[in-house]
Amino acid sequence: MKSPKLYVIGAEYAGDVSLNIFFSDGVSKVVDFKPFIMNNPHPQHNRYMNPAYFKSFTIDHGNVVWGDNWDMVFPVEQLYKGVIE
Repeated sequence: MKSPKLYVIGAEYAGDVSLNIFFSDGVSKVVDFKPFIMNNPHPQHNRYMNPAYFKSFTIDHGNVVWGDNWDMVFPVEQLYKGVIE
């Protein structure tokens, strides 16, 4: 029997460039996105180091998304591990 698909049901700002993310299985994790952004500099990502932009995330189809064109989005499995690669 296949296990149900894991997805994000909500998130809240947790300071700096971190979110507390709530998953469909009832688990929540605080994820720090700063290491990813610092290690992968790109104009599309760099603006999200500014908390005002970082806080503009939305939840779309079970994903945490930044930007109208999904400028920044990560696999749910990585978010669940709490480490963005």
